[in-house]
Amino acid sequence: METMKMLIAFDGSDNSLKAVEYVGNIARNCSGCKIVLLYVERLPDKDRFSDDSAWEKQCAENEQNIKLKLSEAAKKLVSMGVHHEEVQTEYFASCKSPFHETDICSTGRSIGMDILRIREEGGYGTIVIGRRGVSKAEEFLFGSVSTKVVQSAVGCTVWVVN
Repeated sequence: METMKMLIAFDGSDNSLKAVEYVGNIARNCSGCKIVLLYVERLPDKDRFSDDSAWEKQCAENEQNIKLKLSEAAKKLVSMGVHHEEVQTEYFASCKSPFHETDICSTGRSIGMDILRIREEGGYGTIVIGRRGVSKAEEFLFGSVSTKVVQSAVGCTVWVVN
């Protein structure tokens, strides 16, 4: 029997937590699942900080906060009946991050495209993503990660949880 592999795009928002709960309700007591909670790092704009030190401090705080939220989301899945060995978290760092030196990293150009690349490389059959809740005007001007994933996904199932 083939393992069901699901990738939950997680950003710590209420909608990404709804996506976690949705998966928990579907995958509870399912043996042979692999569920990965994925966060793709988006670094804060350096221009908003007085110097590199202040920016690096904020980057470190952001990473610590999201890793805590990832851990809490994984615990939520387990509390809903998903086996703990079937749940993983991944923090996908930006190549420009001051703390990570890795060859495998986010391009920083498009979180949606990074999610799709990770899905393909990992062989995940399903992507689960929360809808951010931006207005149509904001989505038109700035884009939306969930919209990008839905429009560009090939060869997989995408669940958008609202």
